[in-house]
Formats: sequence, structure tokens, C-alpha cells
Amino acid sequence: MAKEQGTNSERPDQPDRLSTATTVTDSIRVVTLAGEVDQRNGVLLTHALRLDAADLPRVVIDMSRVTFMDSSGINILIAAHKDLTAASGWLRLAAPTAAVLRVLQLVGVDQFIECHPTLTEALPR
Repeated sequence: MAKEQGTNSERPDQPDRLSTATTVTDSIRVVTLAGEVDQRNGVLLTHALRLDAADLPRVVIDMSRVTFMDSSGINILIAAHKDLTAASGWLRLAAPTAAVLRVLQLVGVDQFIECHPTLTEALPR
């Protein structure tokens, strides 16, 4: 069962901005992104992925509406992966767009962070 945990967005009506929404589904945090992940707005993603003591260490990021990601976004994903793994959890990416998937593959992120074609497939059964 999904429930809204919180929303943090900054001007989601502009495609070059990033908006985030966080829900919880079966003890898994699902962070949904829309827009661009770059140095200007990466702090929103960092905040959404921050692991506090009470947080759930299993996270799926729905990337189906991410139009662009630069190296700062890659660095945020790597840091989150390390933090979640250290907390006995994991990070999975769901439905990255073709452009974003290409970047993930070029730098090899898809070799250690699971990438799934859909959100449903990223969630454990």
C-alpha cells in the first residue's frame, strides 16, 4: 500500500527545474523525480535521498520524467548508493529515460546500481 510521505518541489512547471515527491510502498521509499538533475538543483535530490536514522534504507527512484542528468546527479546517486548499502539497504533506479540511461551506462553506474525498465519491476515482489 502506498502512502504519501512528503513532497519537496521547486517550480515543477518549468522543465529545467527538478521536482521530487516521496511515497512509501511496502516499506520502500519511492522517490519520484521530474525535470533536470544538475548542479543547480541537485540539492533537492540530495535532500530527498538523505538517510536519517528513522528512514527506510531501501529506495527506488522513479526516473521516468527526468529529462537530463549531469555528473553532479551521478555523484549524488553514487553517494546515496554507498549510504544505503552501509545501512544494509539498497538503491534501485526505475524507468530512466533513454538519455539518462545512456549517461548511466557510459559512466558504469548501471553496473552497481540496479536499473529497471519500470517502477513495478524495480519494486520487490
